[in-house]
Amino acid sequence: MEFDLKNKWIALSAAVLVLVLTITSIAFCGKSRTEVDSAKINERGELVIVFSDGSEQNVGAISNEGTTINISSSDESVAHAAAAGLVSAVSVTSHFEKTVNNSYGGFFPGFGSGSSTSSYSSEGAGVIYKLDRESGSAFIITNYHVVYDSASNSSDGISEKIEVYLWGAEGENYAIPAEYVGGSLYYDIAVLYVENCPALVNSVYNSVSVADSDSVSVGASAIAVGNPRGEGIAASLGIVSVASEYITMTAANAQSTVSFRVIRVDTAVNSGNSGGGLYNSAGQLIGIVNAKIVDNKVENIGYAIPSVVATAVADNIIDNCFGSENRSVKRALIGVTLGSSGSHAVVDTETGALRIEEKVSVAEVAADGAASGRLLVGDEIRSITVGGKTVDVTRGYHLIDAMIAARVGDTVKIDIVRSGEQMSVEIPITESVIVEY
Repeated sequence: MEFDLKNKWIALSAAVLVLVLTITSIAFCGKSRTEVDSAKINERGELVIVFSDGSEQNVGAISNEGTTINISSSDESVAHAAAAGLVSAVSVTSHFEKTVNNSYGGFFPGFGSGSSTSSYSSEGAGVIYKLDRESGSAFIITNYHVVYDSASNSSDGISEKIEVYLWGAEGENYAIPAEYVGGSLYYDIAVLYVENCPALVNSVYNSVSVADSDSVSVGASAIAVGNPRGEGIAASLGIVSVASEYITMTAANAQSTVSFRVIRVDTAVNSGNSGGGLYNSAGQLIGIVNAKIVDNKVENIGYAIPSVVATAVADNIIDNCFGSENRSVKRALIGVTLGSSGSHAVVDTETGALRIEEKVSVAEVAADGAASGRLLVGDEIRSITVGGKTVDVTRGYHLIDAMIAARVGDTVKIDIVRSGEQMSVEIPITESVIVEY
């Protein structure tokens, strides 16, 4: 099934897939709520938010150690998981300007013509991915479409003024300037950088703990923490409906067609949730929310980019863009087309969780590709090792996702079965196989 993707949140009678992004005109408005005065962890390890009117909110028992959040054992595990998401969440406001040419017709076309410039903003969310607690500097993952608008005056469509807000400090006076590091329209992932932010130094705010999204099973808890309707960071709870699938849509530039591998959830996802985290019951990141279906006959079908993809793309952006003029993902293409067969369900005997496995084979090898002469049509792929990390290939996307981590100078090792014989092939990654993506 193919969907159309819009770069603004809309409700239509026919089913469409939309980026969950809130667009507001003129400027970001402060929230009409009691402001946070301080945040602390009490003697029981509970996160307590103190408001300016003297009231307090006890979020739950969490402990802050280094750059991870440890969730305590409790009947309120969902609340604790949400708390981990809240302290690693940011809301994101991207400011844009757009110039419109005006022409007044009548008997004298062009008479009184001119132009006007309007300011507007879009609002989404993000997660703190890497945090230097001593300096208060952090890398933040969000969606590309949260910081991009092709209709704006920006030369590349990227907002020239991006601000982020921490949970509990989302009023206008708490805006934190963020730098755009790089991103990809085709992965819908972007990375922002916050430098020397006092609010992050010795605070309860933390970087996310990342789970292996390939281990997510259908029916598992899925907690979305985002910025619904641009009204502040909030959490919603559901389950994983489909652990991995592909959706095809029109990209944020309203021109390109893109396919995303996603996790499908029934968690409530609304405009402004774009770029926010999707968490499991342990408070670990399993995805970055980016889209939903809007239809008067459909309820709660949302999508998130799996954490293994989102973080691999983020690392690629940081490695290739931070401190340089490059702002794009650099991906290695070795010239192989994959095929799969024998798809079947497997039960994990220890956990009882279900997963799908399939036989992954080489369907085509490009004559001028890096894999030419190394891989042959019909080779069954068992595992791939990139950057010292080995991934068992039981689904086609395992190899595709693993290659995001390949860098120039690496040697990728692929374990295969050829004509009944197990062997390994090595493919060097050179500049000639790198493309911007």
